[in-house]
Amino acid sequence: MSVARKFSGDRLIVATHNKGKIAEFAALLGDYVREFPGVGDLNLPEPEETGATFLENATIKALAAAQAAGCPALADDSGLCVNGLGGQPGVYTADWAGVPRDFVKAMRRVHDELGHNPDRSAYFISVLALAWPDGHIEHVEGRVNGTLVWPARGAGGHGYDPIFVPEGRDRTFAEMVFEEKGQISHRGRAFAALIEKCFR
Repeated sequence: MSVARKFSGDRLIVATHNKGKIAEFAALLGDYVREFPGVGDLNLPEPEETGATFLENATIKALAAAQAAGCPALADDSGLCVNGLGGQPGVYTADWAGVPRDFVKAMRRVHDELGHNPDRSAYFISVLALAWPDGHIEHVEGRVNGTLVWPARGAGGHGYDPIFVPEGRDRTFAEMVFEEKGQISHRGRAFAALIEKCFR
């Protein structure tokens, strides 16, 4: 088994145009990196996400940003996988919300397509890809299992959080404060794995 490449430097490109995600990445990695420019800040092109898996899409985004900027870049691809829907929406999690994004509509679609299916189990997954300009990539995965509820509950979080109750809890992600969600969320787990692998 090869040894993971360690990140060194004080600048890490965040391969997203989502300001909220950039702030979240900065909060999670602030002890290790000083600057977190997003691809929008650098006017970098956004590649088409043509992958069939979370890993492929995260890799496409991270590699494109790293090579365009000449600096290491971090991307994530994440989504909700509903077991009763054969893993959908999966890599199309954001697409189900349409353009502009409407996650109330997306949650309703999940509910309607499940219908009377008794299997309400689902999981959130986050795959992080850390890429260097020379093409080297390290990746990690975080996952949290849970159950879908209806109607939606809570005003916090984002995306499908109001219908997802993580395993062992009785509240949805949207009913939790940011810190509590972060300790058990798919992205929180992925970042913990990434820090252990590449930043320590």
